[in-house]
Amino acid sequence: MAASAMGAQSKILRRLLDKRETNNASLPINTVSFHLSSIRVSSCCIMSMNGCEGEARFRPAIGASETRTLPVSADPGSAMDRLRSAVSDLKENPPASSSGIIRLQAPITERVKAIEWLHSQPPRCRFPRVFFSPPSACTASGINGFGIEHDPIVVSVAGIGSAVFFRHLRPFSYHDWLSIKRFLPADSPLIRAYGAIRFDARSDVSAEWGAFGSFYFVIPQIELVELTGSCMLAATVAWDDSSDWPWENALQLLQSTIRESSSFIKQMKRHAPTAFILNSNHFPSKKNWDSTVNSALQVIKGQDSPLTKVVLARSSRYVTASDIDPIVWLASLQAEGENAYQFCLQPPGSPAFIGNTPEKLFHRSLLSISSEALAGTRVRGGSTAQDLQIELDLLSSPKDHLEFTIVRESIRRKLEATCSDVVVEPRKAVRKLPRVQHLHALLAGRLKREEDEYDLLASLHPTPAVCGFPTEEARLLIAETEVFDRGMYAGPVGWFGGRESEFAVGIRSALVGKEVGALLYAGTGIVEGSNASSEWNELQIKTSQFTKLLKLEMPSQKELMTLQHIQKLRAPA
Repeated sequence: MAASAMGAQSKILRRLLDKRETNNASLPINTVSFHLSSIRVSSCCIMSMNGCEGEARFRPAIGASETRTLPVSADPGSAMDRLRSAVSDLKENPPASSSGIIRLQAPITERVKAIEWLHSQPPRCRFPRVFFSPPSACTASGINGFGIEHDPIVVSVAGIGSAVFFRHLRPFSYHDWLSIKRFLPADSPLIRAYGAIRFDARSDVSAEWGAFGSFYFVIPQIELVELTGSCMLAATVAWDDSSDWPWENALQLLQSTIRESSSFIKQMKRHAPTAFILNSNHFPSKKNWDSTVNSALQVIKGQDSPLTKVVLARSSRYVTASDIDPIVWLASLQAEGENAYQFCLQPPGSPAFIGNTPEKLFHRSLLSISSEALAGTRVRGGSTAQDLQIELDLLSSPKDHLEFTIVRESIRRKLEATCSDVVVEPRKAVRKLPRVQHLHALLAGRLKREEDEYDLLASLHPTPAVCGFPTEEARLLIAETEVFDRGMYAGPVGWFGGRESEFAVGIRSALVGKEVGALLYAGTGIVEGSNASSEWNELQIKTSQFTKLLKLEMPSQKELMTLQHIQKLRAPA
């Protein structure tokens, strides 16, 4: 039998076994996730430098940091040739410093979409992959002056490889923040560490989230930066003798990644092919969800309970006959998301965490901070008049006003603890997305000092929009109630930079990979006046941008024959 056929049968057999083990909807997700323990947690630590090893406070600032801009190229192939030549020059003229980070960037006049470049790269499991695109383009300071007449606007960034990564099982700390900031010089604004932090670092890490640790950030080795009207290909090398990662190792790994990367850009279909679903389960099930919501409402209504809101979430697992390409899925979500953050974070050998989230956690530009409150959900109307009526209903709903006010006022108080001149404008409006609309408010302030960025992040996460209020009481109820690992779902996802940082809240997201299929996550705020059935319907709406890609299809004749053959193999003698 051909190896490819045996591989296909092996995949289908695993899915059949998954189906058998997950048919009991009463099983907690941790039980269901147990058979995922065969997932190989990546050993990427040996492939590059982990910048979180050791205590950052005992290490000096890196010795060398710079960005070198190369002459403008016409296309990605020419830009890659320039990068190879520049890396060879580095090899011939190594820096004298024992630690540092150098970025080589080659502007390209041709417009290349970052997500298509990422999809065109070879599927090497040892390469981490990142993608980040904000909801509205922001001017990136300090990257002009390379032959383009106007200031370039960063549309999206895609990256592969790891110049330096930051990962640990312990909760993200101030010293971890210092470790990351150590490699982010202010005069190189496009050297960024992209990553995410767990929703609850005190909870156990399940097998499917194992490669992410408690937090995972990476400065890519090779990046395609998509700009308005042009793009840029960049290569970054980082080294540190004190971390047992000398210059020679770092440069050798960069050259290896460059050799394996592709300059050929494949055009992508904007609509992902639907997949044949072998099995699907919700955790909790609809029946268990109703009892969970009602129990939470009893706690909220209790006379001695300080809890006014708790956000309960659901994990939905879909096992498909064919593997889902997370980059193709993410590209299909872009049609949904002009007003949302799109992201992909994939450690080597791991499933990919992808999302299309509308919610900003915060953006920092020097000392200026902006954030937003988002709560209350309604579906979009089928006509302009119907959409307006739904909007008015959302604005006048006492239940949604309570939920939104809790979120807005909590964020305002947290900003006031680390910022001056905090303003809220507007105090309540409606933000419309392709499928849903939310109550919304913008907040802004000014950090007292740059070091307060860590305190701001630690304070803002988790917001009442994804956890509840008061935070600790809500977190404890979630930990006691939910039977699956949220992982990075509802946690901060984004990037740190020398001059800027930007984080979204990792909702409207999924974990996608060969071993897990697709794990979809969604949550909804429970306050007095909530109804379990209505909240379940809200979960359905929030996951619909993913489930539209998972329509139940009849298997092909070849798939049927393979399934029948596997069933015969499993039959008793």
